[in-house]
Amino acid sequence: MSENKQMTFLDHLEELRWRLVRIAISIVVFAIAIWIFQEWIMDNIFLSMKEPNFISFKLICEYFGVCVDAIPVKMQSMTVSGQFSYALMMSIMGGIVAAFPFIFYQIWAFVKPGLKHQEKSVAKGIVFYVSILFFLGIAFGYFIVAPLAVQFFGSYKISAKIDNIFTINSYMSTILSTVFYSGLLFLLPVVSYLFTRLGILNAEYLRKYRKHAIIGILVLSAVITPPDLISQVIVGVPIVLLYEAGILVSVRVEKKMKIAMAKSK
Repeated sequence: MSENKQMTFLDHLEELRWRLVRIAISIVVFAIAIWIFQEWIMDNIFLSMKEPNFISFKLICEYFGVCVDAIPVKMQSMTVSGQFSYALMMSIMGGIVAAFPFIFYQIWAFVKPGLKHQEKSVAKGIVFYVSILFFLGIAFGYFIVAPLAVQFFGSYKISAKIDNIFTINSYMSTILSTVFYSGLLFLLPVVSYLFTRLGILNAEYLRKYRKHAIIGILVLSAVITPPDLISQVIVGVPIVLLYEAGILVSVRVEKKMKIAMAKSK
């Protein structure tokens, strides 16, 4: 639909409806594909995290000398619909992640016509950059955060007489939430870029509240990781670096804006 065409409220609702339909179809398509291969995905992508030969554990052992023994964890389903429910949830969540670029594009395409020319230029290429950062965050959550959580909680015992028997509910919730939140956290540089271009934030503000942000990041790391210092550092450092990257992005944007203003005078 042409961006210059005046649309009524009902036209906007109709366009929104069709974009939501497209989003739903894309999620369903990927969800069906995941459902078809659910056993392979569960065994090789999720349950493999509790094995010492998981790729992250092998690399940590090879390069840092910290090797993981077999994690004494058993899995069980405690409810009648437990396995079916989490197979369904895994398929839907996986569908959302796989279709994320298309989902974000549909949202952006709906919002874009209502923006001013300057606001559109600010967000040029946003679908590409948001998608790349989101998938980098997903990879970080999957290969770093989630395995550390599984390894720590699977190995920790308050008493040798107590076995760790995870429910599929607890296990999958931990992995899916940490991986998805990691994907969202990696969008910090994009947020800094957009907010700086729109005049909401600036580099000075980000520097001023750097200490507060670092404390918040440490608290967040403590929430989404096992309660040990090494895991929190491994997760916290990249997020701090992303915050610093956001400051650098903000500085660069401000310089370009000043140059543009100087040329326009």
